[in-house]
Amino acid sequence: MTRVSTVQNYNIMTSNLMKAQVRQNEVGGQVSSQKVANDLKGYAKNAEMLTAMRGTQTRINGLVEQNKLVNNRLEMQDTGIGKVADSTKSARDAIANSLAAGNATTLMQELQAAFGNIVQGLNTKSNGLYVFSGARTDTATTSATTMSDLTTAPDVTDLFHNDQYITTNRVDEQTSAKTGVLGDNLGKDVFAVFKEIQARVDALGPFAGNLDDATVTFLKDRMTDLDKAYKGVVDTQGKNGVTQKRFESATTDLSNQADTLTVMVGGVTDVDMAEAVTRLQAAQLAVQASAQVFSSLQQSSLLNVLRA
Repeated sequence: MTRVSTVQNYNIMTSNLMKAQVRQNEVGGQVSSQKVANDLKGYAKNAEMLTAMRGTQTRINGLVEQNKLVNNRLEMQDTGIGKVADSTKSARDAIANSLAAGNATTLMQELQAAFGNIVQGLNTKSNGLYVFSGARTDTATTSATTMSDLTTAPDVTDLFHNDQYITTNRVDEQTSAKTGVLGDNLGKDVFAVFKEIQARVDALGPFAGNLDDATVTFLKDRMTDLDKAYKGVVDTQGKNGVTQKRFESATTDLSNQADTLTVMVGGVTDVDMAEAVTRLQAAQLAVQASAQVFSSLQQSSLLNVLRA
């Protein structure tokens, strides 16, 4: 036999104990994961805002990674263009030194070496792909190997195998920029000067010994042409540098935006650990108290009194 109110008290205390246990499990999960919830349903009214912020965060992180790849390619382009420029200047200086000495004994060897370095610069690769070949990144930009190839081909442009596609990449979410440099635009003027030199060699033989007046005039004209070609290559390098700086600045700005969004998302999803630990302790105490009352209620039956 039980008292009239005992069943109702049991029901109430059982319900309270279960609620306390659920609350303890919920807060315990937050403490262990350091997140408010494991799905959007747990964020209630903030779910829509959180979805939007995470979408933006994904886009920005994608742009940051893309810009890193673009920066790497622009850096390799700068290296290649710089090699073409330096080698063009070396050829010009070799001619100047021969004119100053009045002797061209070693001139052809120096010019051949400079031309070989120009070819290497034009065939620069980034991640295994030719950077000056437009969309034909698996094809060498130029097939020339020595100066004699210049006079064998009908025209110097026939030695370039890039197409005319200029790569364009997004700088940020609003703007894009052309990042590609085409090999023929970069090297055809330089090749044209070397072709004139090789054509004279083919006709009259290699430069050797003291220079006569006709050879001096010819070399002075080629030195002027190399100055012009060098200026064109340097201008291209400067434009590449401006583009490179633009992407570097954009990468920094995008990274800052990504960091800001991470903090904002964390403000919604991350748990205040000090508060969560306090709530967990309170939930554990509530479970213990409910369990204690439930245990005490077991001894409140009238049957226990009658037995006594």
